[in-house]
Amino acid sequence: MAGVNGDRKGKKDDNGIGTAIDFMLSNAKLVLGVGGAAMLGIATLAVKRMYDRAISAPTSPTKMEQTGKRSWEEPAWMGSSPRVLNHDMKSTVSRSLQSLPTSSHAFEPDCLRRTVGRAAVRGSGAAQSDLLRARMRLSLQERLWEFYQNNVNIPTEEQAMARRAALDICAELRVFLHAKLPDMPLREMYLSGSLYDDLQVVTADHAQLMVPLILEKNLWSSIPGEDTIMNVPGFWLVRRENLEYFPRNSSYWDRCMVGGYLSPKSVLEVFDKLVAGSINWPAIGSVLDYIIRPVVPSETLTLEVQYETDRKLYVDFLPLLVMEDGTSLIAKPHRLAAERHENLWRQSFRVAETARLRALDQEDGGCRCTCLKVAKAVCKLNPALNRLNASQLTNTILLLSEKEGDWTQEALADRFLQLLRALVGHLEAGRLPCALSPKVNLFCELTEQEVDELGYTLYCALSDPAGLLRTGVAQPPHP
Repeated sequence: MAGVNGDRKGKKDDNGIGTAIDFMLSNAKLVLGVGGAAMLGIATLAVKRMYDRAISAPTSPTKMEQTGKRSWEEPAWMGSSPRVLNHDMKSTVSRSLQSLPTSSHAFEPDCLRRTVGRAAVRGSGAAQSDLLRARMRLSLQERLWEFYQNNVNIPTEEQAMARRAALDICAELRVFLHAKLPDMPLREMYLSGSLYDDLQVVTADHAQLMVPLILEKNLWSSIPGEDTIMNVPGFWLVRRENLEYFPRNSSYWDRCMVGGYLSPKSVLEVFDKLVAGSINWPAIGSVLDYIIRPVVPSETLTLEVQYETDRKLYVDFLPLLVMEDGTSLIAKPHRLAAERHENLWRQSFRVAETARLRALDQEDGGCRCTCLKVAKAVCKLNPALNRLNASQLTNTILLLSEKEGDWTQEALADRFLQLLRALVGHLEAGRLPCALSPKVNLFCELTEQEVDELGYTLYCALSDPAGLLRTGVAQPPHP
């Protein structure tokens, strides 16, 4: 059996404790299985390293400060910046995921206490101090709730002020559009987004102004992206029909037609000329006591509203089509092929996804929305995870809900770990199916390098999930 007679030259005598620990680690898998060995290994490795540091501590305090900065839970291979996985590393990640602990109890003090036993209690004062600090860091459940209260939740007053600012902007735009273009066929504009679903995190800084267009039923029809030569599920074409009976200019929106299809890019250009070019925002801002300016460049039409000295709100102006079957299409271009797919309208699942998430939580008093908000905050505050959006996180949780039944508040840490593991698995496969439409791949707009970097960052986080919360607190919020 490995580890019994290992060479320990160059180390001080440790009365055989180090040898015993090596023996226990080497043979734990035979007795406890992969999962048990992983949990035992994490706890035992902590004590072994602290014990080794205690007996081999240098006499010079200066040297100790230089070499003792990293704790056992901050491995040297875990850098702060992501790196790219090659194909061999991907397969290693896949195999290694099977041996990582799946329960948050593996990171809790009680597990460490049971594994360490009396050896740690009888250690030196420095070792006991290190162990105490490690125990305080290991309660993932407590850290998640602390992070939720201090960094995720937005004060009610701040939300109310942001909503009021968004409502003021909506009212000004409504008045202007009706006065400037009274014949433009529009339904009533309305505000939407996570700010109005109580799912916004960190700061109230984003809202969506939905602008529903009215299309004549006999003049326009929608075609799913997978039924076209482009084969892009989740995106749609809106085709002009009956041109022989209703020639061009029979519909107001014919002016935005490109190649026989209604172009979302052309629709956005029409509104951009009005909203960004025709409205006197400085004058309106002075009346409202705001500073308002269009964001340039932007993939959609976005307004930046500074409504307090230190608070800004970004309002996305989104033209919307609601088809006869209830399908919602928004004028937001494909991220990687905006020019090649400029006629494609993006299908929006946000309303249905949010409704399903809330319905599941109401059925069992679950923590799905809490888990989602924590994950959104982590991604918002951690630059390496900025490419993960709310829809991807929501659908991962919805897919997990189909397999996992325990979503009680007490299970938040376990579900958060499962969410990280599921995301790594989907990134490794390069595919995240939409829970409401499995043919849609929600990772289709990520580059291969972004997939690898996200996968590596999350995989590293699995060995120290609380580290994501520390990283998040250290980073300034991004709009």
